[in-house]
Amino acid sequence: MVYLALGIILVVGAVLLAMRGGNLFSTGNLVDMLTRSSLLGFVAIGQTLVILCRSLDLSVGYVVALSSLVAATTMAGDPARIPLGIAAALAVAALVGLANGLVVTKLRVNAFIATLGTGLIIRGYLDTRYQGPAGEVPAAFQVFGYSRIGFVPVSTAVMLGVAVAGILLLRRTRLGYHMFAVGGDPEVARLSGIRTDRTMIIAHVLCSVAAGLAGLLLASRFGTGSALVYDSGYDLESIAAVVLGGTYLMGGSGGIAGTVAGVLILAVLDTVFNVLAIDPFFRDVLRGVIIIAAVALYARSQFAKRASRVRFPKAGPGDRAAGRAPTRAEQEQEVRQ
Repeated sequence: MVYLALGIILVVGAVLLAMRGGNLFSTGNLVDMLTRSSLLGFVAIGQTLVILCRSLDLSVGYVVALSSLVAATTMAGDPARIPLGIAAALAVAALVGLANGLVVTKLRVNAFIATLGTGLIIRGYLDTRYQGPAGEVPAAFQVFGYSRIGFVPVSTAVMLGVAVAGILLLRRTRLGYHMFAVGGDPEVARLSGIRTDRTMIIAHVLCSVAAGLAGLLLASRFGTGSALVYDSGYDLESIAAVVLGGTYLMGGSGGIAGTVAGVLILAVLDTVFNVLAIDPFFRDVLRGVIIIAAVALYARSQFAKRASRVRFPKAGPGDRAAGRAPTRAEQEQEVRQ
């Protein structure tokens, strides 16, 4: 359904731009859409994992900013330190995810409060330690942010690779099955022998690592680390992309393939709005309406599926022995007797 919506939005956007003499599928517009999708895509992929586990992460924007600064200051303009900078950024992001997971599972703090608190701690550190851009990213690493393979940016190709890895994780591994089980019903999952706390912690670590990848991409584009990107709204936009992609906000249903489509929908909308020079306020209103409409449509479809399930009447002893349910006439006769 979400890919059908993506196709409709592409067609409508192409028609609107054609009426203004533009071309949505020009190289420049395609590069713009894919570039927009890569940064949010990394964050949304990680957000999908925690939402599937019936959790949430509001610290991802702060992790993006922190990772970009760690990477840039560690590399310090030296190409030989690129591997060290990447490792340091991802390690710091993983530690933040580990802290989030432990607070949620061991201290039993609501994920909304726990991750928001972690984000505010990181914000306080960034505002105190960094007053502006810091560090320097070598030109060799900036290839990650600016080079392309045809019209596809390298960052988008890497994001799609991470998405494929996430899909395989959810569909082909025991950890993926456990994530769906924990999101469906944590107590049933625990009674089934699943280590629910460990599954939740791993989901938070992977979410923060994905945000760390977004921070690396941001550093490669800026050529330096930025402490102010936490105000860019990656936390809420990533949740919007996940929900738009069909993942149930209460966990247990959804997937990364839908999230990628949700990210692309938001990227296409932004590109169309920018080309048409639509007022930013009206643009946000349209995006909000589209997200609400999509979630309402998903909810109605789920309700229709549950309502359409056939519920057989309770069979009597003779019917159970015969392997069939009694007919309505037989039930009425039994009542009269």
